[in-house]
Amino acid sequence: MSETRVTSEATAAPIMTHRMIMFVIFGLMAGMFLSALDQTVVGTAIRTIGDDLHGLSQQAWVTTAYLIVSTISTPIYGKLSDIFGRRPLFIIAIVIFVIGSILAAFATSMLELAAFRAVQGLGAGGLMSMPLAIMGDILAPRERAKYQGYFLAVFGVSSLLGPLIGGLFAGADQILGIAGWRWVFLINVPIGLVALGIVVRFLHIPKRPPHSVRIDWWGATTVIIALVPLLLVAEQGREWGWESPLAIGCYIVGGLGVIAFIIVEAVMKDDALIPLKLFRSSTFSMATVIGVFVGFGMFGAMLTIPLYLQLVLGSTPTESGLQMLPMILGMMIASIGSGQIISRTGRYRIFPILGTAFLSIGFFWLTHLQYDTSYWFMAGGMLVIGLGLGQLMQTLTIASQNSVGLRDMGVATSSSTFFRQIGGTLGTAVLLSLMFALMPQNIQVSFADEATLTSALDAAFDPEVADAPENADIMAKIYTPIVTETTDATTAKLQEGMDQATDAATQAVADQVEAGQIPPARQAAATEAAVAQAQQAALTEMQKQVPVARVSDDGQVSLDFSDADERAEFVDTLVPTLLDQFADGGGDSQIDDSTIDDTSFLVGADPRLSKPLLVAFNDSAVSVYWVAMWVVIIAFVLSLFFKTPPLRAKSALQEAVDDDAALSAQRAANQTGAPVDIDTGGIRVPAGAGAGAAPLTRREAREARLAE
Repeated sequence: MSETRVTSEATAAPIMTHRMIMFVIFGLMAGMFLSALDQTVVGTAIRTIGDDLHGLSQQAWVTTAYLIVSTISTPIYGKLSDIFGRRPLFIIAIVIFVIGSILAAFATSMLELAAFRAVQGLGAGGLMSMPLAIMGDILAPRERAKYQGYFLAVFGVSSLLGPLIGGLFAGADQILGIAGWRWVFLINVPIGLVALGIVVRFLHIPKRPPHSVRIDWWGATTVIIALVPLLLVAEQGREWGWESPLAIGCYIVGGLGVIAFIIVEAVMKDDALIPLKLFRSSTFSMATVIGVFVGFGMFGAMLTIPLYLQLVLGSTPTESGLQMLPMILGMMIASIGSGQIISRTGRYRIFPILGTAFLSIGFFWLTHLQYDTSYWFMAGGMLVIGLGLGQLMQTLTIASQNSVGLRDMGVATSSSTFFRQIGGTLGTAVLLSLMFALMPQNIQVSFADEATLTSALDAAFDPEVADAPENADIMAKIYTPIVTETTDATTAKLQEGMDQATDAATQAVADQVEAGQIPPARQAAATEAAVAQAQQAALTEMQKQVPVARVSDDGQVSLDFSDADERAEFVDTLVPTLLDQFADGGGDSQIDDSTIDDTSFLVGADPRLSKPLLVAFNDSAVSVYWVAMWVVIIAFVLSLFFKTPPLRAKSALQEAVDDDAALSAQRAANQTGAPVDIDTGGIRVPAGAGAGAAPLTRREAREARLAE
């Protein structure tokens, strides 16, 4: 009997055409647009929401609740999707997100809103992880890179539209009888329904045979115990105090939770929420570690740059969203370019190196920001950062997916996203805490600059500037304590001198009357004349030291700052004393953490009044960019040791189908007894697996492929 050769290519045709893949991607893009738009829309409206619900000081809980639940649910979605399939989990995520949006739209307090945002976060965990896992299923790692541009286009469009829509809603009193800011959440409902329809209609993924597994409920429980307290202290530590009893309690509970989680995952083995076997792959482990550092820097940049644009450059939330375009453009250029190269060569080692290098250079660029730096200088830094992120965001995920088989595709993808979110949470908490911790000190330093202080005080003492409505808030927050205490002290001192001169003149007339030099009948007139002469003499002497001094007819001293030259002389005499106070960390303004909890007082304020605070914010931001740069440099060093095997040319689903086809051919050969030389597409068939031998299972075939 002639030898028969059966190839997997002959028995298993491609399971998805390009047209089918594009339909699936269309559905994924709809879900990702829903999640990405929500983040940018809410960010621009949160101040308006806090004011309307009378809980601006509690706004951090709104962000924290969303972040904690979305982070924790990410690996859970990944594991459940490996068991029950991606499509139903993605649909569930969209439904939960829409329900959470409806609830959030009708919140009556900030704490209610935080709870409903947690429901949104439960859906967002799936919206963020499922698209990447589905992409890992249907596309070969080499081909996957070509489609990154589509998803970054969604991200870019949402980043541009989000601030515009959020600003529009936040600025409207009512729309269709409903408060404008509530539409920030209601807008998710029609978008979510459209996304749901697209997913149901187009997102059809070939089904895989079910396999029996244990659901890792203990893993889900311990990851919640581990992360909730740690994320809480990361977000609230600045308010609580990093060494407060509440913070220390979070550290202890979180640490014990981490230990318990590792023990549970080791016991659950392959059925673990995050199987520890994934970390046996040096590629997966390194991609995860680099992802944590990149997430730290990425979230730090994405959060602090819009703040800088709004505070220092005076942009509106809508304008700042548009001004972020260079970063988005850089991300899209780098992602599309690197994707084309990866799809053609199958190699990607250079991109984590270049990406972290660009990211480091971008942050170093931003460390040279000055208070009066133009927007275009900052745009250059944003472009470089975008070029770095574009080479990293999907490349690290592709590396993680390339290191596992179909069975673990969902959990590997969600784990990669999970750890990047952990890095992002740390970046957000650490960098923002650093920024706001440095602000009071930097404000003191800024006020200690003679030119800055002189200009600010001249404006603060100018009645036209101080009484202008647009300066009311900044005066009350910063300058009124200085002006009030200074004028009160100066007036009191001058009044004391004036009273002494008046009393002396009165007493002198009385002595003359008693001595018979002035008749008693003329005492009143003489006293009045003597007092007027004394007051005039005292005023002349006062004005040599305090040019703005004035005296009323009844002898009351006041200060008149309307004359620019006199005001300038007064400020010049005042500045040395205040410089010493600010240099020693004192000063009369109420500068502390609460000063920058709400920065709306800077909007529209006189530039001379706002400059010390903006200079301080600039210096604080530069410190943040230095820290982010060094963190990303660590990622750059690690990327030099990143082992990156060539990307597989088949998708995970195609590999599974090819395995089945090859094993079916083997089984048929065993039944007929024909000698068959089976080409299993790279699977090493163990000796004795030919005619008459027990056929390989799909898991054995996949393990053999990975062993290769």
